[in-house]
Amino acid sequence: MSERPIPQKAPFRVEVEAGKTYWWCACGRSANQPFCDGSHKGTSFSPVKHVAAASGPLFFCGCKHTARPPLCDGTHKSL
Repeated sequence: MSERPIPQKAPFRVEVEAGKTYWWCACGRSANQPFCDGSHKGTSFSPVKHVAAASGPLFFCGCKHTARPPLCDGTHKSL
């Protein structure tokens, strides 16, 4: 599987905690967006680990096409 669904054409705003690890869904199939729930099994995708440097809001990519995973870079605007 090389194509992936686009869960939403906007970022997911998430309040993160400093030092906490988050696993971003890269396959687009997770029911727990923007985070991994294991739905990538059997695909060529793997979740992306992100350790929050500081507490506060982050914008995780919702379209799964960002050039800087797991964070949004605005790519969804051109899809």
